[in-house]
Amino acid sequence: MSKTKIIAIEGIDGGGKGVQVSALTKNLEALGYSVARRDYPMYDAYFGAQIGRLLSGADGIRADEIDGKSMALWFALDRWESFKNYTDGETDFLIINRFVLSNAVYQSIRDIDMGKPDIVDWVMELEYEHFGLPKPDLNIVFSIMPKTAEENVLKKGYRGYVGEGKDVYESSHDIQRRAMNKYMEIAAKMQDVEVIYCMEGGRLKSIEEISKAVMAAIKSRGFLD
Repeated sequence: MSKTKIIAIEGIDGGGKGVQVSALTKNLEALGYSVARRDYPMYDAYFGAQIGRLLSGADGIRADEIDGKSMALWFALDRWESFKNYTDGETDFLIINRFVLSNAVYQSIRDIDMGKPDIVDWVMELEYEHFGLPKPDLNIVFSIMPKTAEENVLKKGYRGYVGEGKDVYESSHDIQRRAMNKYMEIAAKMQDVEVIYCMEGGRLKSIEEISKAVMAAIKSRGFLD
C-alpha cells in the first residue's frame, strides 16, 4: 500500500483544475499535511515540449490529426519521464493536475477517433502496467458545462506553448462536450472516481464552494486523520 496519497484532479479544459489544485494544496497544508504537486503535460520537459507543439500545431502537425494510440504515447512518456525518480512516502499527499484519466478520455473522443475502437483500457494498461505509474487513490472529476469551461479558457491569458489563444483541443466545442460525457461515463464505472458538480442553477459555483466539496470528497474516503 502506498504511503503517499495520490489525488488526481480531472476534467475538461477550463474546468478550474489548476485553481482547485492550488486550493487543495493550501487546505491540506493548513491541516498539517505535507503536499507535493505535479501538473501535466510538463511543457518545460522533453516530451511535454513536443506535446505543446502538437497541441498548438506549431510544426504543421496537429494533435487532433494523429491517431489515438500515437498521441497517447506522448502524454504517457511525459509522465513516465517525470516519475522515474519518484519515491513513495516523501510527502503525505501528491496532488496531480491531469493524469492518466485525461489521456484515456481525450485520445478516445476526438473527431479522428469516431468509429474506432475505444482505447480507454489500452491507455490505462500502457501507463499503469507497462510504464508502472502509480495509480491515484482518488480521481476527482469536475463536472462543468462545456460552454462555461470554454469561457474560462479565454481568461487564461498567455501560455508558453500556445500564446494567448486556445490549443487544438480547447478550440473544439465537440471535443470538450464529448470529453465531459466520457469522463462521466468512466466515473460511473470506477470506484476510485469522485464527481464534483461545479454548476448550480446554470451558474458556476464559487471557488470556495467547489473547494469545500473537494475536501468533503477526500474526507469521505478516509484520507484525513
